[in-house]
Amino acid sequence: MNDPLSIRRLYGRAKGHKLRAGQEELLADLLPRVSVPDGPLDARTLFGNDRPLEFEIGFGAGEHLAAQAEARPEHGIIGCEPFLNGVVGALAKIDDRELDNVRLHMGDALDVLERLPDASLERLYLLHPDPWPKARHAKRRMMNHGPLDLIAAKLKPGGEFRLGTDDPTYCRWSCMVMNQRRDFAWQAHSAADFLTRPANWPETRYEAKARRKGHEVWYFCYLRN
Repeated sequence: MNDPLSIRRLYGRAKGHKLRAGQEELLADLLPRVSVPDGPLDARTLFGNDRPLEFEIGFGAGEHLAAQAEARPEHGIIGCEPFLNGVVGALAKIDDRELDNVRLHMGDALDVLERLPDASLERLYLLHPDPWPKARHAKRRMMNHGPLDLIAAKLKPGGEFRLGTDDPTYCRWSCMVMNQRRDFAWQAHSAADFLTRPANWPETRYEAKARRKGHEVWYFCYLRN
């Protein structure tokens, strides 16, 4: 059987609409300054000092990423997204809000996560990942034991893993997978805990779009044991 961490092909679009001149300038000027460097990583390598670290897998256009960075300027936020237009959206927010506590990687999040020290993350976010609804596509889902083993290793004891989805298949799959694990503790005590977005969970445009379509949205919070 293949190790899920060895499956590194990124599916889906890498680029959407043509970039405007200002967006091209952000890519050329700002992205090199906030890009995750090569080699081993820690807070000092990324931000120049020791600070709590957070990590977002697939940040879309960066709404949630930027809001978390703005809310906690003393933290370092690492975001990974393979989609060029999403990276440009995040760069625009970093530029507009003058955020100096964000580092971006345009590519596979697991490549960056592997290079962080174990027990180094305060929080990890996986919000509205690609659902891959067909059974034969299940191995492509981030919510599999291989990636989750890595996530568990990188979170501190008591660190928080947040998962958000509006896809019923992904929701059921995620609950099944997480129920098999003993290294995470689900924090829900009632249905309201996973049906209501917490106040410190900024809305993404994907979530807003799902709401407009009448979709239910589920919010899962797990603590690393």
